[in-house]
Formats: sequence, C-alpha cells, structure tokens
Amino acid sequence: MRQRSTLITIVCAAAACGYVAVDGLFPIQAQTRAASAAAVPSVIGSLEATGPYEVVPNWPKDLSTTPGNEKWTFGAGQGVFAESPDRVYYIQRGSLPVIPPQGRGGAGISAPQVAPNLAFPVAGLWRNATQASPPGALFRPGTEQPGDDSDRGKNGADFLWANCILVVNRNGDIIENWTQWDKMLRRPHSVYISPYDPQKHVYIVDDYRHAIFKFTNDGKQLVKTMGTPNMHGSDPTHFYRPTFMAFNTDGSWYVSDGYANTRVVKFDKNDNYVTAWGERGTNAGQGAKPETRPNYFNNVHGVGVDPQTREVYVNDRGNRRIQVFDENGKFIRMWSMQPGPTGLDLHFVHIDADRRVWVFDQVSQQLAQLDREGRLINAWGGLGSWPGALFGVHGISVDQEQNLYLAAVGRGGVQKFRPRQGANPAYLVGKHVYSAWK
Repeated sequence: MRQRSTLITIVCAAAACGYVAVDGLFPIQAQTRAASAAAVPSVIGSLEATGPYEVVPNWPKDLSTTPGNEKWTFGAGQGVFAESPDRVYYIQRGSLPVIPPQGRGGAGISAPQVAPNLAFPVAGLWRNATQASPPGALFRPGTEQPGDDSDRGKNGADFLWANCILVVNRNGDIIENWTQWDKMLRRPHSVYISPYDPQKHVYIVDDYRHAIFKFTNDGKQLVKTMGTPNMHGSDPTHFYRPTFMAFNTDGSWYVSDGYANTRVVKFDKNDNYVTAWGERGTNAGQGAKPETRPNYFNNVHGVGVDPQTREVYVNDRGNRRIQVFDENGKFIRMWSMQPGPTGLDLHFVHIDADRRVWVFDQVSQQLAQLDREGRLINAWGGLGSWPGALFGVHGISVDQEQNLYLAAVGRGGVQKFRPRQGANPAYLVGKHVYSAWK
C-alpha cells in the first residue's frame, strides 16, 4: 500500500488509544444517563459495548468471496437502506485491496521504513477506509473540471472503482451488484427509498457529482436526475455537494446541501423543486467560534423529519448544533452539541418512526439517542476493528424486524446488529416509517 495510507493508519491507531471508550457517554448540554438505565436490565456488570444490540457475525459476507473480486474488500461505507431483511442496499466509494493476514506468530507486518519496531496491525486497526478510498480532489488543478482521482493512487492497484452499489440479503449474500452505474458515480454519499412510494424507487445522493440519481427498484433504469451532474450551483436545478435526504409524510423530501452550499432544499413528492433556505455562517473552520444565528449553516451534513409534527431537523455540522424548522423552513428552535473548539463532530441526524432522534459522533465514535430537545438519553460504541466497533459510522437504517444496519467510512463496509435478548426497547433504534409498502 502507499506510504500515505500507512501514515494514516498510524494516526488512526494513535486515535484508538485515546478514543476507545466502550460506554463512555459524552455530555450534551450537561445531561447524563441515569446509572440504572441499562440497555439490557437483566445483565449485571456489562459495559454494553454494543448497547442493546449484538453484532451479527459474518454479515455481509466479504466482497472477496464474490467472483472477480478475490483481491478486493469493502471500501468506505457511505450509506445503507433496509428495504427489508432480505433486501438491504449498501453504497461505498469503490473497493480496497485485501490486506494479507498477520505474519508468523501473530507479530504483524513489519514497517521499519515508517518507524522503528513498528508492525501492523496497531491497536487492532488496519487502516482508515475513508482516507484510502477514492475519490481524490473534486476538481483538476486550476480548473473546475472533475478530478480523475489519480491523486488517490492507481485504479486497480491502490483501489478499485467498482462495486459501488450492492444489495445484500439476510444471510449476508451479495445478491445484486449494480456495476452498470459505477462509472456514473464519483462519491456516492447516501441511499434511500421513500416510505410513501409504492414503486420503491432508489435514490442515491452523489456529492461530487452534485446530483441525486433516482433508479427503479431493480437498478436497471435511471428514472430521473435532480441537479446537474458535474455542474455546481445554488438554484432550483443545481446543488453543490449535497449529502443526505429525508421524507415528509406527504411524500415531499428534503436534501441537505451540503459540504459547499449551506442550505436545505425541499422537493415535492414528484421530485419537483419547492423551496430552499439557509445562509452561510461566519464560521472560518476548525477552532473558530461557532455561528449562533438561526438559519445560518456551515457544512449541512444531515436532515431528518419528525413524522408527527413534520418538523425538519438539520445537522449544522460545522457549528456543532441541530436546528429545527417547520416543513417550509421557518426556524423553530435549536440546541448546541457541546460547543467550543473541542466539540463533537456529527455525521448525521436520524429520526425513526417512534420519533427518537439519533446522531453519530465522529470524535467519541458513539451512536447517541437524544430527545427532541437535545437531551442525551443513551449512547454506545467504541473505536476499533473488533466486531461491533464503530469507526466512522456514516449511514444508518433499520428493517421491519428491527435489525440495525450501520455503514462506516472509517472502518469500511457495513455491519448488521440484532436486538439482544431482554434489551430495553426504549433504547433500540425504531423502525423506518413504512407507509406505502411493507
């Protein structure tokens, strides 16, 4: 592998020493969990590394077990959506080389060219998949033409731009691979099906293409494209690095737009533009004082909808806060997520059918449950490569049997969790709203 990837691995391993916290809750507005509020009340003395869940082993089966991919494994796991336990959509940023097993005696692979006495794996971590996976620079140097990703290495050696859209069944078998769309994508970011669409079209947000692609359920046809691929802007027909979507009860939907734009865009149930809101904040980057004004954003990296009130929750990631609006963009309230230069780094905001609010923090590597005013209810997780570890969780979904799916850009791939026997149902991620189909 490239020296850059090796150095990144060292950084990840160092981070592991500081961030492996199995059930170390982070403060949110000075709220803490009661000592008796166990995820599984009948279990005594458990640190609850995976909270109210247990990880399903060998799910999915490794990509290298499929014909033609013997040398490749999962890349940065961007998104997941469970249509059913037998049809789980998973998207990733290409594939990464299979790392060979440890050397004799389990001593690992020596890397003296990097540091004396260094061997891999370190602290149970191999690599940061989001750093090892393409794409590279958004634009070619000095232009606004799409980059060719050669700055990430050589396609076919350092990475393989293939296997971006996979469908997995309950046994972990990869039952579909939408290879016909790989070349159209550049940085697939999230995947959805509207709960109000009986035809179950599949939406994929690609932030580097500045577009949202809508496919038939079987992936054979591209039905519609929202945005203008490879052309960025901030108007009804353009995005600038959009990130996530959420659906309202009338079938309308919202997209957080995004890494470069600082707005939320609303479309109707027929995918027609309705409105947009949001202004660019004054936050100048890491270490800067967060923006505090309502309706101002920096890095709009998540959106969710309360199925009862129709309120829209927006992850203002750059300012470490959640802002809440009515369905047409009128500001209602907001809360800060541990403000300050060492605050949290949220990957998404997710609201389930039970109106529970979920976020994932990239600093503590924990999945956290909040109430609708931002108070912490419960959290679990920890950095590592052990089964169930959470390293850069970026996508979340739940099927009709309440199995939980988490895609991770850091760890790479996607994991499936099932509720533990006796788990407190109040701490489980609720199911999706399934209105038009079951």
